[in-house]
Amino acid sequence: MANPMEQFQIEKIVPLDVAGYDFSFTNSSLWMLIAVGAVALFLFIGTAKPQLVPGRAQAAVEYLYEFIRDMLRENVGKEGLRYAPLIFALFIFVLACNLLGMIPFIGAFTPTSHIAVTFGLAAIVFVLVVIVGFARHGLHFFTLFLPEGTPIFVLPLVAAIEFLSFLSRPFTLAIRLFANMTAGHVLLKVFGGFVVALGSFEALPYVFGIIPLGVNVALTALELLIAVVQAYVFALLASIYLNDAVNLH
Repeated sequence: MANPMEQFQIEKIVPLDVAGYDFSFTNSSLWMLIAVGAVALFLFIGTAKPQLVPGRAQAAVEYLYEFIRDMLRENVGKEGLRYAPLIFALFIFVLACNLLGMIPFIGAFTPTSHIAVTFGLAAIVFVLVVIVGFARHGLHFFTLFLPEGTPIFVLPLVAAIEFLSFLSRPFTLAIRLFANMTAGHVLLKVFGGFVVALGSFEALPYVFGIIPLGVNVALTALELLIAVVQAYVFALLASIYLNDAVNLH
């Protein structure tokens, strides 16, 4: 059976070393560019010829964007709508990376199965929250770590816990996406290997191989659902964190 971790191996396509740092163009870089290209094509087709009565492509683009706006309006308020383009860009990029990684037979790579990529996206959210928080509230932003009504004798402990919890946000945001995508692809690879291994028996190969094949079909459907849900969760948590910066609660 093939090693299920081989699918996550980073391969250099164009090696590039600058001042001792590796800036090589890799398969992960390639598939992120493909994701950006797919998103750009999707948005171009949907908005090239806007109509009062939208067609399918225009309706799909408008629905996704309004979905993100409604999520920000619900979690942040009207002030959050100004950040809709960025949250929408993060959402649709993660969604494209997740879904493109599910395409079989063409050696598709899932960039979001690597912690470096997901942490980079989470860092964008974290830096945005910090910048917005200090820009809107100044040093008063630190009151985020001092919950109202906390007894004075436990205030230092609560403030330390809240501060550490705040610092852990980019790590939990990155690990959640990375772990879900990695685990799903490993399971697909393992059960795909079972199909080949058990189906190669000389006696009744179809009987032995049909069970893991059925499991793999079910896992594929589940992984498609997870790919969509994880993009939504990433955007949802980003909007919730943004609410702390805008409204301090």
